[in-house]
Amino acid sequence: MFRTRLLSGILLVLAVFLVISRGGILLYAVVAAVSFIGMRELYQAMKAYPDGVRSDNDSSQQAEILELAGYAGALLYNAALWFGVQEYGMLAVIAALMLLMFVYVFTYPRYQAGQVMATFFGIVYVAVMLSCIYLTRQLEGGFYHVWLIFLCSWGCDTCAYCVGVLFGKHKMTPVLSPKKSVEGAVGGVVGAVLLGILYAYLTKGSAIGYGVICAAGAILSMVGDLAASAIKRQTGIKDYGKLIPGHGGILDRFDSVIFTAPVIYYLVVWMN
Repeated sequence: MFRTRLLSGILLVLAVFLVISRGGILLYAVVAAVSFIGMRELYQAMKAYPDGVRSDNDSSQQAEILELAGYAGALLYNAALWFGVQEYGMLAVIAALMLLMFVYVFTYPRYQAGQVMATFFGIVYVAVMLSCIYLTRQLEGGFYHVWLIFLCSWGCDTCAYCVGVLFGKHKMTPVLSPKKSVEGAVGGVVGAVLLGILYAYLTKGSAIGYGVICAAGAILSMVGDLAASAIKRQTGIKDYGKLIPGHGGILDRFDSVIFTAPVIYYLVVWMN
């Protein structure tokens, strides 16, 4: 199991490195594809499209309409990004919500309000937040800044795990994630900051700026990790999927990245 996890992790890091290095349409397409897969995993976990309140013969077909509307909303948002009209990104999100409400109203009582909210949540939580990877790469100096997203999330996760195993005594969230400790969390943030400073030295960037960015990103990356765990616990699943051997699904591996990407993007914009 460990060997499988290690090998798939190495391959994943290499794939991320190659895709982000190329940037452009390749990165845009990969982020969009990953978003749709992640949305699918979330919809399955949250049961955003069960058979509904009725149980007639065609329920399985109509139950997919809400899901398809969610994908259409994500597609609208990604289209706004591709055509370089980010100011229409919010308009696309609003249009997505209206589309979901259209389905809700004209298929009533097929879906419950909670299912509509879960579907809209998937658009924002996965598609919109992950798109900040592409947006960060498109910024001036984005080739260097975009790596901070992964330094914060995956670097913090690795450092927190190591420190937690060696020194962890006080549980941070005993009910939600009993294995995570306060010492591990502190070690994760400190480790992410040190990685940011080292990265600044190697790229001749601002050590203070990168340190601050990595500190903020690391803290929120842990929130993202715990948020994904909370959803899994409430829905009674172990992993979101099986796409990445030894890791689970897209959301299992990118749960912290989802939270870190918007933070890094807006901090870099602000600091620029």
